[in-house]
Amino acid sequence: MNSPHISTVKWLACFAILFPVLFFGGCKTYPPLIGDEKYLAHDYLIGPGDNVDIIVWRNPEVSMSVPVRPDGKITTPLVEDLPASGKTSTQLARDIEEALSKYIQQPVVTVIVTEFVGPYTEQIRVIGEATRPQALPYREEMTLMDVLIAVGGITDFAAGNKARIIRTVDGKQQLFSVRLNDLIRDGDITANVPMRQGDVLVIPEAWF
Repeated sequence: MNSPHISTVKWLACFAILFPVLFFGGCKTYPPLIGDEKYLAHDYLIGPGDNVDIIVWRNPEVSMSVPVRPDGKITTPLVEDLPASGKTSTQLARDIEEALSKYIQQPVVTVIVTEFVGPYTEQIRVIGEATRPQALPYREEMTLMDVLIAVGGITDFAAGNKARIIRTVDGKQQLFSVRLNDLIRDGDITANVPMRQGDVLVIPEAWF
């Protein structure tokens, strides 16, 4: 069972995130799972912790697999401290070509992402009474159910139907209510909703 101190810390962390939204924006009920044209899919953006394969055509000595460092940069032979975070693989390939053009005539570069984490702004964060609270890489067409599977569901102490999704839309935070108990325990598929890049799922503790 959670100690009073741990529970207090959890609630303080949730309150620090929720207070600005609750005070300024109010809470909306999330609609059933439907098409959401406002959030169109976009190309994957590289982030710290990703691993990328850099292939330089006809130049195997400068082709290699490298991690994206915590500062969002990569280092390869002939190219030092090149920013990678927030770019698509194609954008990064063009930047590497430009850097290598000082040493190689008309370099042709292909970048392949092999391990996916993504920028923090694109990750989905789950806090509170999840079995394994964590940050998750966003996947295309990811839903609330996918997120719950990834974090192992909710704890026995969770107030699942009081959970909230915090989402930034056009620079403003919005708060949506979601029904985790209905989805997990009752199998109510109408409680499944789309997740978007940067969403924060807050699962509060129930008051017994």
